[in-house]
Formats: sequence, C-alpha cells, structure tokens
Amino acid sequence: MILPELSHEWKTGLSLAWSGYIAVLSIWIVMQKRAPVSTMSWILSLALLPFAGFVIYYFLGPQRLRKQRLKRLRSRAGASAQADVARLRDAAQNAPPALQQMAKLGTATCGLPVSSAVDVELLSGGARTFDAIFEAVRTAQNHIHLEYYIFEPDKIGTALRDLLIERAKQGVAVRLLIDALGSKRIGRNFMAPMLEAGVKVALFHDTKIGRRLRPVTNYRTHRKIVVCDGRIGFTGGVNITDEEDKRTNPDAYHDVHLRIEGSAVRWLQTTFLEDWTYATGEDPRGMDDTLNAMLPQLEAGDIPVQIVTSGPDNAMEAIHRMHVEAIHSATHRAWLTTPYFVPGEPALMALTSAALRGVDVRLLVPRRSDSAIVSAAARSYFDELIAAGVKVWEYKARMLHSKTLVVDDHCAMIGTANFDNRSFRLNFEVCAVVYGPELARPLSAQFETDLQSSGAVRGNRHQSFWRRLGDAIARLFSPLL
Repeated sequence: MILPELSHEWKTGLSLAWSGYIAVLSIWIVMQKRAPVSTMSWILSLALLPFAGFVIYYFLGPQRLRKQRLKRLRSRAGASAQADVARLRDAAQNAPPALQQMAKLGTATCGLPVSSAVDVELLSGGARTFDAIFEAVRTAQNHIHLEYYIFEPDKIGTALRDLLIERAKQGVAVRLLIDALGSKRIGRNFMAPMLEAGVKVALFHDTKIGRRLRPVTNYRTHRKIVVCDGRIGFTGGVNITDEEDKRTNPDAYHDVHLRIEGSAVRWLQTTFLEDWTYATGEDPRGMDDTLNAMLPQLEAGDIPVQIVTSGPDNAMEAIHRMHVEAIHSATHRAWLTTPYFVPGEPALMALTSAALRGVDVRLLVPRRSDSAIVSAAARSYFDELIAAGVKVWEYKARMLHSKTLVVDDHCAMIGTANFDNRSFRLNFEVCAVVYGPELARPLSAQFETDLQSSGAVRGNRHQSFWRRLGDAIARLFSPLL
C-alpha cells in the first residue's frame, strides 16, 4: 500500500511541531549551563529522535542533585583529627610547593582536608582484596560499614553476606549501602537473612518509577567503601563479584584496591555516613553505635593521605581537578591506568602538555573493555597522544579495571573514578591521594608488572577505514559516555 502524500497543511503543522520541539529541548538543555561541547552533543543527538529525545533526556540527561553535607559530622571528624595537625604541618614544610597546592585544591573543592595514615597497603587482585576485607570484618568489634556499586549474589557475595550476618548476630552494627542499579541482581530472598539478623541494608537511588518527580537513573554511587570500627578502611576499584576473583573465574578482572589504617579513615567514614543519610534519611547522631565509636581518637601517622570525593551534587568536579593538577605538577613521570579513557579537553591537554615538556607520560588501558563504544572512543585519542610523546599500552591478559595515577615519586591516586565524563561528572566517586613514596613506589612497580602483559600502541599502526570511522564516530559521543 502506498502512503498518501501529506497535504500542505499537514507538512506545515509537522514542521512547526518539529521546530517547537527543537526549541523547547534546546532551551531546556542550554539552561543547565553545562560544558558547551556536552550541551551541543545532547542537542544534536536528541534532535534526531522526534519527541523520544525529550523522554530520553528527562530520564538520562544531566541534572543537578542536592545531597546535604553533614556539617556537624564533618566538624566532629575535624575535631577528632587534631592530632594530625602538628604532624602534617611539619610534613608540609618539606613538601614540594606543587603538592601543597594540590592539597589545598582538594580541600577547597570537596571540603575534606589532608589527614594521615599509619599504614597504606596496595592490594593487587580481587582475591587479595577480599581476603583483607574479610579479615577486617571478622575482627571488627563495634561497626562495619560497606558501600558498593556492584554487590552480586554469587559465591563471593554470598560468603560476605553470611559473614556480615554472623557479625551482626554477635552484636556488631552492620550497614550495607548498595547501588540500586549496579546491584540490581540482589533480591529479597538474598537480603532476607541479613535483615533478620539485624543488618541494615539500603538502596542508593532506587530505580523504580515514581520515587522522584524526575528519575535519577543516570546518577549512581560508584563508590567502594569499607570501614571497620572507624580504624581500618578500604577503597579502590574492586566490587563484590566473582568477576573480580581469579580463584572463581580465571578471566576475572585485573584490579587493585587500597587498605588504609589510621586517622584518614574518618573521612571515608564521613563519606559513607553522608551517603547513608542521603539514601535513608537516618541521622547519624541517632544511630545506636555512637559517633565516638564511629570517629575514634587515633594516633597521627607519618603518611599524608587525602580522601577526595566528587559527584553530581558538587559542580567543582574535585576528582577531575585533582587528576589534572597532579599531571600538571609532574616533573619526571605521570603513569595513568584506567579501564575507560574518554578525556575532556582539560585532561587531554594536561597529558599531552606533560609529555611535550619531557615528562614520561604513560597510559595503560584494556585492549578490550566491557564497552565497545567506550573502547572505540578511547582509540580515537591514541594518535593525538602518541604524537605528543605519550606512551600508550593496551593490557591484553584480561579486562583491566584498575584506576590509578602515579606522579613522580611523591604522589599516587587510587580510587573508583574512571578517566571519563561519567566518573568525573555523573557518578558519586571517591579516591585516596597519598602524598609521599609509600604508595607511589608499590603502584609504580604494579604498573611495570602490568606492562609485561600489555602491548605498546604504535603511532603508524595499520587500521582499516571502517575501524577508523567507527572510532571517530564514537568520539563524537564521548561527552555523553
């Protein structure tokens, strides 16, 4: 059947409706006052989808969120950190000016000061990470707090659940905050034994329609935090899943995590408690385990550590700025590992500028990630990086999931944030910045070990036309990735 030709009146009406749709959508997106490239990408992309684009932007488009900072909690944490002040003042006098400026930047953008640790331990691989976390959970006496993007009801997830149940039955306060989307496979049957034992479980940004006037499906807590008794803390890239454990899965992700002992843990604790309050509405001051136990007085350590947080509730993009500032401060080397590499202009400029001034800049990414479009977008930057002198490697053994940066011998960063727009602007993320050689040295050694399972990317490599075209198209959508 041949469709009848539309009348002039219908054509005019459709043209006016289309123009009105584009105008309304454009005004709405422009008023968000986002980066121009991101704004134009959204407008051009959604203009191709009649009216459906409006729905997509409503559910997945950028928006500002408000998450209360618990000023009294932060003040209490700061008061408990007074033992750090004198020790850190002495350390700051001998620190390079660039590091002093970095520390000020971190405090100004997310409100968390430099603290200290008596010990930091790099944990390579999920097996070693899980063993360390399970040991800390077993020995906790007062409370156990956990926050995860992915918590799977598989072998390792079930083992941790059963251990949390055991500890709760022994009188330890246990709180588990999981992302509703990342941990969507956890159901009522899996959670029921925890709830019966007294474990408190909360979902971050429930994905059910109707909870909010405008859904927040696109804004996840990507944080991985464990705090035991306010004294031992963990953060990094490892989620609770068999995909991170080679003992269960030979093709498990290659990842790293960090164990922190000392007063810096209070800022991981503060981050968790603010997220818990945001998700549940529960006031920390009314919790059964008192703030004295959650924020204990701890002896100052010799290792300066700064916990840095970022998310859509803070337009400062603290973790993004800290990465860029660290790379700018490099005089000898800047070695970056990330599973998803989709840099914005400031980050790309920092990497290429550092290489052009003679810094040993290295980038390690997976040859194949779990996102084909992100991998393609990352490849589109390789020629530009290599032309500037950046050395690019692709990890071949397994999926690389580590998120680290080593600058010279005096600064190392490890956390949950990927080197992309989503981590820097959309997700709730956390990272630990360790000033000094205590983490920089083992992380550098880990980087060199990882290179043994990697292949260098050549600037004159042969690529088919269709591969290059696909990479270029993926790059167009990089502000949305």
